[in-house]
Amino acid sequence: MKGYAKRIETVQEYYFSAKLREVAQLVAAGKPVINLGIGSPDLPPAPEVVQALKSTAENSQSHGYQSYQGIPELRISMADFYQREYGVELNPQKEILPLMGSKEGILHISMTFLNPGDQVLIPNPGYPTYSSVTSLVEAEPVYYSLKESGEPDWEELAGLDLSRVKLMWINYPHMPTGALGSKALLQKLVNFANNKDLVLINDNPYSHILNPEPLSILGIEGAKDVALELNSLSKSFNMPGWRVGMLSGREDWIAAVLKVKSNMDSGMFLGIQKGAIAALKLSKSWFQDMNEHYENRRKLIWKLADLLSLTYQKSSGGLFVWCKVPEGQSAEELVDFLLYEKNIFITPGKIFGSVGNQYVRFSLCMPEFKILEAINRIK
Repeated sequence: MKGYAKRIETVQEYYFSAKLREVAQLVAAGKPVINLGIGSPDLPPAPEVVQALKSTAENSQSHGYQSYQGIPELRISMADFYQREYGVELNPQKEILPLMGSKEGILHISMTFLNPGDQVLIPNPGYPTYSSVTSLVEAEPVYYSLKESGEPDWEELAGLDLSRVKLMWINYPHMPTGALGSKALLQKLVNFANNKDLVLINDNPYSHILNPEPLSILGIEGAKDVALELNSLSKSFNMPGWRVGMLSGREDWIAAVLKVKSNMDSGMFLGIQKGAIAALKLSKSWFQDMNEHYENRRKLIWKLADLLSLTYQKSSGGLFVWCKVPEGQSAEELVDFLLYEKNIFITPGKIFGSVGNQYVRFSLCMPEFKILEAINRIK
């Protein structure tokens, strides 16, 4: 054995992969751990989504290989969803690429555009996979700080040497902070990408979670020239394990990403595609009912945060509550105290970047009675 590829020396095992293994060990040892750490929706998909999967799976002709681009009906449903929810018109044949979850799209996009030595603008704090994938393809992360409002530090960005930067990752509504973004902010980012000759990618899986105005960057003037958008059914339709996402944007870029994707995987199971179609056809009442659950849970998380003397923004959205630890206290020590003394698992903000060092993140993916139990443990 002559050793592993050097690229794996640039990354660590994903935080939740290792931490959830530890949590599982604690549970196996009899510890009643309440998991407020990970954002895996615990609510079920709509019944018609499950029925579409079931009826398709029962058809003996449904189990063969599928197109790398998904069946036409799926792409049309995705285009209809974008038109209905964001007011964005997309060509379902040329401007949409279904994905096996949007996370794989981060790798496909990076492999499509980046050469070794290229640089990538990544938000700090931000989703750790942007950094790890950048390193795996032998490109270089360049971090830009986000203010507490969620807006980039434009003064800091103006001082950076961007001559080797090729991609810029953005994520609104933002994970982990919950900053919602706005049309004005997205327009500034599109203009910035155009001026600096960057490919701008908006990672948009939280647009319908506790967000009064779902937005797509592709609805912003000039965006289709410089931007791509990732989206997902995982959060908005309670389908994380189904692995259904999509990439949308200009035709030539979508075609280039397809070159990578088609050499790495196959099309998703037909039953999953049919279930996704059923989900994408759901009415706005689906989101209203789901957000009622999350609103009630968030109010309880706010109470929990108050008991711990944490501060937070009530104007945020998404599946998480991002909380600042008081000056002089350690976020890591709070995480360990809650896990080992109170059997409550939350996420340390440091895993999302240095700006998160004084923060912790709570997930809303837990029933109200469990959050109430966590509150009682703190009391």
